[in-house]
Amino acid sequence: MKIHKITHQSSLPSNTRNKLVLRRTRKRFNPKVFIDRTIEKTAIASLLLTGFLGVGAIGCWGLEIIETNTNSNIIISGWEYQKNRSLGAMLVSFSAFLGSSLVGASLSIQRDKF
Repeated sequence: MKIHKITHQSSLPSNTRNKLVLRRTRKRFNPKVFIDRTIEKTAIASLLLTGFLGVGAIGCWGLEIIETNTNSNIIISGWEYQKNRSLGAMLVSFSAFLGSSLVGASLSIQRDKF
């Protein structure tokens, strides 16, 4: 049995064969990608904020019910105001989600030219 050794020679000159050449390409700013990512992050953030504000509103509602059922001499008012503020912020946040989703959908439809 004979063993054949095969050597490959590269087409590069001898001084650059052993050097590893790394070239970095500069990414260009793409406004379409920027707008898409901004809309996506706005939608995700507004959904998270809506969920947290909803939990806060439910908590304030529960504390308001507890306040009305306890002794009326102890006044811990302000839960109704906190609840209404949380519900209002939740409504604004959810409308931001709907708006960003609508803008994202209209941009994708416009880009696809349906």
